[in-house]
Amino acid sequence: MGAYILRRLLLMIPTLFGIMLINFTLTQFVPGGPVEQIIARLEGEGDVFRNIAGGGDGGAQEQIGGDERYMGARGLPPEFIDQLEKQFGLDKPAHERFFKMIGDYLRFDFGESYFRKISVVDLVIEKMPVSITLGLWSTLLAYLISIPLGIRKAVRDGSRFDTWTSGAIIVGYAIPGFLFAVLLIVLFAGGSYWRIFPLRGLVSDNWDDLTMIGKTVDYFWHITLPIVATTISSFATLTLLTKNSFLDEINKQYVLTAKAKGLTEGRVLYGHVFRNAMLIIIAGFPGLFLAVLFGSSLLIETIFSLDGLGRLGFEAVVARDYPIVFGTLYAFGLLGLLIGILSDLMYVFVDPRIDFEKRAG
Repeated sequence: MGAYILRRLLLMIPTLFGIMLINFTLTQFVPGGPVEQIIARLEGEGDVFRNIAGGGDGGAQEQIGGDERYMGARGLPPEFIDQLEKQFGLDKPAHERFFKMIGDYLRFDFGESYFRKISVVDLVIEKMPVSITLGLWSTLLAYLISIPLGIRKAVRDGSRFDTWTSGAIIVGYAIPGFLFAVLLIVLFAGGSYWRIFPLRGLVSDNWDDLTMIGKTVDYFWHITLPIVATTISSFATLTLLTKNSFLDEINKQYVLTAKAKGLTEGRVLYGHVFRNAMLIIIAGFPGLFLAVLFGSSLLIETIFSLDGLGRLGFEAVVARDYPIVFGTLYAFGLLGLLIGILSDLMYVFVDPRIDFEKRAG
């Protein structure tokens, strides 16, 4: 197993390099870089800037040059544009900037945000609790509901219970998480009916004044609706996966043999079937957590005004804040590759008969 893990770790290097190279290359062709963002912000103050630069006289426009490299840069001195490029590191060739970025990232130096004047690491740490909250609790809730329900559906396959629960699951899967979030707000957050849960934030304004029990209650009070909205799609998928996995095992010969020996249905189900059927489900926990963490967080965080990694990444892309974009991409790409290795280790932990080294050979 050690050799397999070593191979996977070494494979992470070219994989992560390829991810960064592709995304860096794509950004070179996307209009509206950080310099353009600054120019766009100055457009609203263009008259003031021209008067200052031109000494306030009518000939200011003639005294101020332009830069043909950037749309909308008319009236801005070329020296000012050059200063912006140097500040953002865009005065160097693309390949030189890329390899410098990779070298910094290998030392986990992700730089500083262009527009927030805070390091990328500090910014991610600041937003991480919100996304961890959504990802972890949503994944746990999905497993706590889906596994018992999936097992019961498998045992009662074809019954009325299986039919109507399947219909409910399909409807739940068909509803997008953000639409379900809006429905929850309308029903339970004072939209049109009941005002049971708060609409914004992760905790109340008086959080510091609450007791430990009060903080715990307040915390769960705030995260109930976002977690339910995030769980809906993963819950449906996981339930059907659990059912199909158990059905596949129930119909195998060893189950029939166990029943023929006189073992009770519960002993057969939880003593023999459970371990084999749950292999793919338990081992998929890290991957599901990662998918929930980064897959549906943006809209849910926006709807419930939660300041997490989803909103951070979206705002960074819109503002062309490249240190945040590439820094988080590198960190999350590395995390995703490590989660893949962890999933393989979970397979071996659940079923020691699996040997990835022999399969690789």
